[in-house]
Amino acid sequence: MTWVTTASVLERLRDFDNREVWDFFAERFRRPIVSFARGLGLRDADAEDAAQETLLAFAQAYRTGKYDPSKGRLSRFLFGIAYRQALQARPARAVGQVESGFWSQVPDEQAASGVWDVEWERAILDQCLQQARLEFGAEKYRAFEMVVREGRPAAEVADHLGLAVGTVYNAKYHIVKRLRELRSDYA
Repeated sequence: MTWVTTASVLERLRDFDNREVWDFFAERFRRPIVSFARGLGLRDADAEDAAQETLLAFAQAYRTGKYDPSKGRLSRFLFGIAYRQALQARPARAVGQVESGFWSQVPDEQAASGVWDVEWERAILDQCLQQARLEFGAEKYRAFEMVVREGRPAAEVADHLGLAVGTVYNAKYHIVKRLRELRSDYA
């Protein structure tokens, strides 16, 4: 997997016939949209539909020049579309009913924005971690994971993996640094 910045994806999206870049865009941003819709109470199939409609609406807006990166972040623009699509995807039978997995009332935009922010950051972190795993290899990534994500002492990790303690610290340092770089590539 080659890492591609959001800015370069947006630039390549100007070629509306470039199916490959549109597929890449959809794959990169579908997951946080689906998670957001689920977080607002949509069932899996409805969340997938809302994500597809969000991506289609974005494509139409982008083609007509309604999204301008200089006027705001892509994540905020997608949030507005995703929020409207999730509201529209909400089944009519859920209106006024408290049903497991559905809202008892329509969430306001501010509350929904909090759900969006959590899901957006989670999806981005997962993609950045996946890229770091590819770039650093299994052993160094495992050392990082054990120290950072599992909270284990570096000496214990070094002993467990048969590495020098300095190698464990270096892996942690370089992977954290790279994660910050990768994260900055997202809009």
